[in-house]
Amino acid sequence: MEDYVIKTIVIGVVSWTSAFVIARRIIFPKRSFDFCNRVVSTLHATLAVTLAWLSVEDWRCPICPVGSKSSPKQMQVLAVSLSYLIYDLACCHLGERVNLDNTVHHLVSIVGIGAGLSYQKCGSEMVATIWITEISSPFLHVRELLKELGYRDTLLNLAADILFAAIFTFARMVVGPCITYVTLSANYPLLIKAMGLGLQLVSAFWFFKIIKMIKHKLTKKTTKNEVNHANNWKETTNSKCQ
Repeated sequence: MEDYVIKTIVIGVVSWTSAFVIARRIIFPKRSFDFCNRVVSTLHATLAVTLAWLSVEDWRCPICPVGSKSSPKQMQVLAVSLSYLIYDLACCHLGERVNLDNTVHHLVSIVGIGAGLSYQKCGSEMVATIWITEISSPFLHVRELLKELGYRDTLLNLAADILFAAIFTFARMVVGPCITYVTLSANYPLLIKAMGLGLQLVSAFWFFKIIKMIKHKLTKKTTKNEVNHANNWKETTNSKCQ
């Protein structure tokens, strides 16, 4: 692994940690640990998508050339995201978001990106993977931030849920399988193929959980509206009887 890549990773871990401390101690001292971590996660998602966008060499074929040596820009995108994943894995285990699903997701991503940086190959495909995995992340975190800000079970929170689900579905279940197919069918190192397939399986797992969540939200909203309508009708009827 190149020296500048290692330096980027180290500086990145320190930077993400510092951003969390600033958010936790100075900007949002009254907010929860998870709230401040999600603010940092939103910053990373925005930065990762922007850097991935800027690293594309030819928009007629964003993942071309397939299987080529990674460019310095692509290595930078991978190193920044790897540094964030290392920070977030540690942060999640110090906070309240410790669960097996999240840990597996982080480990698969860390090993996959680390393999890409070590082999210095498949930069286009891996940057495209980062783009599709992070494009929906701001909405994922915003929906949770809104809950802590007092907007739980509101139309604004529901809109964030639907936007997240829609973008996640398009990116992970439409574009994602295409990139996974390219990765599995090309002459890539076995570790990169395994990580690509693993990430797609994790995405499918989360997809079904998200569909279940949206279905629950819409059912809950419909039931609530029906109850409110019934109560309003009852109050109107009682008023007329009086």
